Amino acid sequence: MRQNSLSRSGFDTLANTFVRSVTSWWRVIHFGAVALVMVLSPSIYDRENRSIIAKNIYTSTWQVLLWFTSLCALISLVLVRIIVVTALSYGLSQYALEVVVRVLVLELIPLGAALFVVLRSNMEISSTPIGGSMRTYIVPRLIATAFSVVTLAAVSSLVALVMAYIVVYGFSPWGFTEYTRMVGRVFDPGIAVAFIFKTVLFSLAVAIIPIASAIQGRNESIVELSSVQRGTVRLFLVLVLIEGSSLAIKFI
Repeated sequence: MRQNSLSRSGFDTLANTFVRSVTSWWRVIHFGAVALVMVLSPSIYDRENRSIIAKNIYTSTWQVLLWFTSLCALISLVLVRIIVVTALSYGLSQYALEVVVRVLVLELIPLGAALFVVLRSNMEISSTPIGGSMRTYIVPRLIATAFSVVTLAAVSSLVALVMAYIVVYGFSPWGFTEYTRMVGRVFDPGIAVAFIFKTVLFSLAVAIIPIASAIQGRNESIVELSSVQRGTVRLFLVLVLIEGSSLAIKFI
């Protein structure tokens, strides 16, 4: 009898946890849908909101663009050099640049940009609790965060391509034709669309999930730090799911 009671209690606890988890995810999805509708509404871009959006974009993107791009250039230089030297030692130099583009530009840089923006967003949420109206505070912040991910990923990818060329060909213009042909072969229409789509999904996830979790935590009277941690875990799960799905689609 006691065993049955314990089993029923454990099952009830598991069921309640599952229901809470599903409800929590549904609230995040609902918040994201409402936010996207507002972002696509022309009325959100009046004079007052345009000024707020511009300030948020300046804070989230322009202030960090230079040093983030410089850091990516340094990391790209090191990784490209390692890959090229390793390929040469195994007699696979003809594949080195293609590996660099496929691994560094298509996979690592978008994910790195997303994680970087996540860290900055979580620091802002922890130091400045979410407040204000959806129209004048939350939506401009969502737009700026998504814009930051896309911009940092695009600029850093371009810088990585330039660094890869410099490592292999130096500052000589004679390898430009061969290099652009290789990049074009890697970025065929399907891969290019998948790259853009994945980056956009990263930006939406980074923009929506942390703020949605913070708002949900505030409504449920959860400590701010706990809501940020919960949002971070959710976001990492979504980023891994997006990245895993992208890789599966490419190689299936």
